[in-house]
Amino acid sequence: MGADLRSYIAHVELPNPVLTASGCGGTGRELAQFFDVTRLGAFVTRSITMAPRAGRPTPRMAETPSGLLNAVGLQGPGVEAFLTQELPWLAERGARTVVSIGGGTVAEYTALARRLADAPGVTAVEVNLSCPNIEDRGRVFARDGSSAAEVVASVRAATRYDVPVIAKLASDVADIVAVARSCVDGGADALAMINTPVGMSVDVDSMRPALAAGTGGLSGPAIRPIAVRCVWQVHAALPGVPIIGMGGVTSGRDALEFVLAGACAVAVGSALFHDPYACPRIQRELEELLTERGFDRLADAVGLAHHPPGSGPRGRTDLEESSL
Repeated sequence: MGADLRSYIAHVELPNPVLTASGCGGTGRELAQFFDVTRLGAFVTRSITMAPRAGRPTPRMAETPSGLLNAVGLQGPGVEAFLTQELPWLAERGARTVVSIGGGTVAEYTALARRLADAPGVTAVEVNLSCPNIEDRGRVFARDGSSAAEVVASVRAATRYDVPVIAKLASDVADIVAVARSCVDGGADALAMINTPVGMSVDVDSMRPALAAGTGGLSGPAIRPIAVRCVWQVHAALPGVPIIGMGGVTSGRDALEFVLAGACAVAVGSALFHDPYACPRIQRELEELLTERGFDRLADAVGLAHHPPGSGPRGRTDLEESSL
């Protein structure tokens, strides 16, 4: 019998810890051609905005060593189309759906949360804080603890009490622990990290930036050590807060690395572009690795790398008690 893979985002139970990363699973229909989306711990939507967005000009994506640069620009049909066309399809199939939201002002995030409040099929709300704050000279919300906390608090106040709010953090900040703590103080039930750090590539043949936007978000295995470091630091400071780790997860070993650092779940992103079966494969590989190492439960491995040999694993109950 394999290890118990159940994980928890606040009070919400997930059958396994493998999620899609926002923007990498399309609407869900694309992945459903390859496997049943209910097999996912949860499906995370692209970041939904109030109004439709055309996104950035092309080219939007460029390969880099062990990574991928993208500057898609939150392309999407807007929240009304999402609520009438995309969310019902996921709900009808019984998928656990984490709705990612993005906005340019606190009021826009609040309005999005209110539109989702009565929508059936919303398992959790992920707050994409890596959006420019147009009311503060375009400064990204995620880079300032007080701004991030203001957004999280507004979303938490507008969201049903039984729907967890997840704050998605960026790594390119001075102190990610301080930002994480501000988000939790603002009402975040869980944290997701990391969003793509900003990078750039120049095409030496055209002698122009590889992306039309110039810079873009870097994803893939190249950023995994950065993401693991962020998860490690935040779990050490806030051990009772659920963390969804992401950034270069391509195998069960990658997933286990995040779990040992302190994540209770992982999200798979860029790997889906070349392997649409990546999520069920990673779930299977993770279960095999846990069983080989004598774990009966995923929860017993969460944050274990923080503890000296012989100190024993800590389960979900222990983590909850340590935060009191």
